[in-house]
Amino acid sequence: MAAALRFTKMQGIGNDYVYVNGFEEQVSDPGALARGISDRHFGVGSDGLVLILPSTVAGADARMRMFNADGSESEMCGNAVRCVGKYVHDAGICARDTVRIETLAGIKEVRLRFAENGEVDGAVVDMGEPELMPARIPMQLTAGADAGPFIARPVEVDGWQVNLTAVSMGNPHAVVFMDGIDPLDLTRIGPLFEHHPLFPRRTNTEFVEVLSRHKLRMRVWERGAGETLACGTGACAVAVAAVLEGRAERSVDIELRGGTLHIDWDASTNHVFMTGGAATVFTGLYQR
Repeated sequence: MAAALRFTKMQGIGNDYVYVNGFEEQVSDPGALARGISDRHFGVGSDGLVLILPSTVAGADARMRMFNADGSESEMCGNAVRCVGKYVHDAGICARDTVRIETLAGIKEVRLRFAENGEVDGAVVDMGEPELMPARIPMQLTAGADAGPFIARPVEVDGWQVNLTAVSMGNPHAVVFMDGIDPLDLTRIGPLFEHHPLFPRRTNTEFVEVLSRHKLRMRVWERGAGETLACGTGACAVAVAAVLEGRAERSVDIELRGGTLHIDWDASTNHVFMTGGAATVFTGLYQR
């Protein structure tokens, strides 16, 4: 019988992943493990799997690989990187209050936040600069289309006309502002956006209501995972899109189904900063 795998279940405002310490555990097929362990009936139950590994580049304290519940690997997850920062600190991998995590979207600096009892309960993450050029998101535009930033452009999805803004925060996002996001049937329309021909590597999609110049609400359909309670990179993309469309200021609270994230898009550096919680749910052994 194969050895049991030690894991830690963590969540950032409801975006839950299974975390495996790759400094101590070996995972030969992370895609298959993600599919099995993420199953909410026959596995641990999660939005995906995150491996915490030794870094491969100078200047990083650890490396993060993130796999969706369907086994596909994504470049980045904002809620997960906060939890990785907490794990790295709690496990003694890095004792500093600011940790640097290597991802497929580059190194992310995670400034840990501490509760009154001294425990890490969240973080501020420098998510870097948003990417707005379609070729780098990436998007597949028709011949002769304007190759500049894709901001509030009309797109048809299954006969539904929407205005869409595309942003990459290390992974692709399609942002749609509208009234009445609660009645949306995301199980039906989410896959249509995710697999739209505009996005050759699929896309995450955010449906957003503007509550004020400093507060937004969103629901998210994540590629490879479906609707989730929260998406950190998605919240960052929404904040950027709201500014670009003239709907909000550069400092906003974004309400997601799992909680609220605070996003700042700094005008002087062009970097996006995300603030939110990180919590350990439980630890256990998974029989492979």
